[in-house]
Amino acid sequence: MKFLHDRIKVNGKAGNLGEQVSISSDKTKVTVTAETPFSKRYLKYLTKKYLKKQQLRDYLHVVATLKSTYELRYFSINAEGEDEE
Repeated sequence: MKFLHDRIKVNGKAGNLGEQVSISSDKTKVTVTAETPFSKRYLKYLTKKYLKKQQLRDYLHVVATLKSTYELRYFSINAEGEDEE
């Protein structure tokens, strides 16, 4: 959550969320609420950047489940030894 707080830009300045953007979390969910226009793609970009920094990018990927929701899911590995096309 601190990663998002430090990296989300509002009016061109990172870490300056003010009253326009709020970040909250519980055990398994992080919620970003914005009163100003906020790009869902930008949130996906920051999530992928966080996964790369934590070296989890090889195991997890970001999937859009609803119009306003992203989930992190494990890559499905079907069977070892099969060639990917």
